[in-house]
Amino acid sequence: MEDLIELTSKLQAVVSSVGADNTLDLPLITVVGSQSSGKSSVLETLVQRDFLPRGSGIVTRRPLILQLVTLSNAGAEEYGEFLHIKDKKFYDFGEIRQEIERETSRLAGGNKGISRMPIHLRVFSPKVLNLTLVDLPGLTKIPIGDQPSDIEKQIRSLVMDFISNPNSIILAVTPANADLVNSDSLKIARQVDPEGKRTIGVLTKLDLMDAGTNALDILSGRSYPLKLGFIGVVNRSQQDILTNKSMDKALEAESEFFQQHPAYRSVAFRCGTQYLAKQLNTILLAHIKEKLPELKTKLGSLISQKQQELSQYGEPSQSTELIHRGPLILRLLTKFSNDFVAAIDGTSYEMSTKELCGGARIYYIFNNVFGQALDAIPPCSNLTNHDIRTAIRNSTGPRPSLFVPELAFDLLVRPQIKLLEAPSLRCVELVYEELMKVCHSSDTKELQRYPRLHTRLVEVVSELLRERLSPTSTYVESLISIERAYINTNHPDFLGAAGAMANLETESKKKKKSESKRKNNMYPLSVDNMKATRIESNEITTTTQTNVETTTTDTSSVTQLSSSAPKESFLTYFFGGAGKNERPALGSQEMMTKAQYAPPISVNSMMETEMVKKIEQASLNNEAPLGATDREELETQLIRTLITSYFNIVRKNIQDLVPKSVMHLLVNYSRESIQNRLVAALYKEENFGELLQEDDAIASEREKCKAMLNVYKQAFDIIKNAM
Repeated sequence: MEDLIELTSKLQAVVSSVGADNTLDLPLITVVGSQSSGKSSVLETLVQRDFLPRGSGIVTRRPLILQLVTLSNAGAEEYGEFLHIKDKKFYDFGEIRQEIERETSRLAGGNKGISRMPIHLRVFSPKVLNLTLVDLPGLTKIPIGDQPSDIEKQIRSLVMDFISNPNSIILAVTPANADLVNSDSLKIARQVDPEGKRTIGVLTKLDLMDAGTNALDILSGRSYPLKLGFIGVVNRSQQDILTNKSMDKALEAESEFFQQHPAYRSVAFRCGTQYLAKQLNTILLAHIKEKLPELKTKLGSLISQKQQELSQYGEPSQSTELIHRGPLILRLLTKFSNDFVAAIDGTSYEMSTKELCGGARIYYIFNNVFGQALDAIPPCSNLTNHDIRTAIRNSTGPRPSLFVPELAFDLLVRPQIKLLEAPSLRCVELVYEELMKVCHSSDTKELQRYPRLHTRLVEVVSELLRERLSPTSTYVESLISIERAYINTNHPDFLGAAGAMANLETESKKKKKSESKRKNNMYPLSVDNMKATRIESNEITTTTQTNVETTTTDTSSVTQLSSSAPKESFLTYFFGGAGKNERPALGSQEMMTKAQYAPPISVNSMMETEMVKKIEQASLNNEAPLGATDREELETQLIRTLITSYFNIVRKNIQDLVPKSVMHLLVNYSRESIQNRLVAALYKEENFGELLQEDDAIASEREKCKAMLNVYKQAFDIIKNAM
């Protein structure tokens, strides 16, 4: 069983040496008390040596992990060892005090500040029992001298870090000449151990109590019950220290005090420093024994973790023979390329759960970023009615505009298609950036061992991606140029002139209907007004019929020509195709005044009827005919509708073709050729030595991992045998 305490001491030293103090909560005794409560004196009495710094104010400014090791040979010489000074034994305990002071000042500074970094001291002596104790700075309330203003908060936080360990035993030191209810050590211990199961109380300065008073009720557990009880001690006074009173005489004086004191005589066998040492040894052993199953389970988990970590570091590169370097390089190249492909395909085991990456990010770029960018472009962006009318007039040259020229439509729709080029090229850049991100993140711990190899891998893949960026961007630009090169008005999804005119006619009817309802709501007609309006309308109709009859003979030839003309489409009328005689000019006075003119149902007739209505309405309002302006407005709306229809077709094509092009020319090409490119660039025997130079930090981490693994295995075996 004594080996258990020694084991915990070794574990504490090893985990501290490798900087892993928090990985294993080992059982130990934490000494807590206020300043000048006698903590240092208790520890020195346990060691039976003067080795701790003394002075006024705060003296202990760094945690001191004190490991006491029993020497089996009674005549063996006592000595101490520091963890930060290896292979040196201190036989002079005065030098140990000086080294503690130097090491404290090195990290905590020359003022009265504190540091959380512990000092590890091992004392080997035949006079001590196996113990592991932690001496902490004394609790204080008011900063003195150069102490920082929050010194109380710093010390309490430091103490809480140690006593919060459920495997630690709290040694609460309280002076007997002070009221127990004001004990800082018991108060802070209760915060982490409210039931008092792992707190042992120590009463110091029993010889300094007022005459007629004693602490028997406290020592008996009646005043403040603790499961581990209270133990009274009498330390050396300041006068004894100044006169260099030996520890042996101090222990004799302590024993004599308890045996001769009338109040403590009955409990003298349970008081004194020697009893405290035995009790702490027994309690620590029992505590370790109780925590063994839990400690064994945790050690098993740590061993498994360290073995897995060590396997990732691999063997040292110096031990890799020349004949094995080639397969190692090839394996690392294959692993890197497989990780790159897996990140794109979404089959990687180390995917992020916080953000999209790899193939999922590329899909998001295609369907969200690129799609929304195209949808945000208006078909007639930066295209005003004035621009459209100007294009129509420029397309007719010196001749008057008798119909909408097809050249105007081509002239206007090509710049709109050009607007799709910028978001398409940006889509290529975003996919390229994501592939570069995947390249830089495709590494493992084994690959991190060789920083030069990893750097070359990234350089080769980055060069491959840069090579594919230019042809991909060029091809995407050519897609836009192809769409602009030929305007296919025969596309099955293209609305066409007839469809556009039908849409305009439908919108016009809806607009007139809504305006009529709005006027009726604003100006409701009375019965008298309706009669007057009807009479006026009849008079106008009679006059019109009379005028039409007088011109019947003059227009009979026109009527016969119109009746015999075949039905013509809207495109034939507006974009050419019929003879000049087959396209009567709009606004002909003979056509407008022919009463019995009944043209065939065609777009040509619809346009003429619409123009006649507008001219008649203008005549009724005593205004000059504005046929040309109305025609231009109608032509403008027609061109705008056709541009929107064709632009939507092209946008749909681009939204489909650009992702396909990027996947074929950039993504798929890279994922299929990455391994061949890596092998061709890096698999060269003369470069193996340079590429396999191991990082010094990785080598250090491997050695630390090995040391921890060996300690864990050794501790696991000892615990297994002890159980």
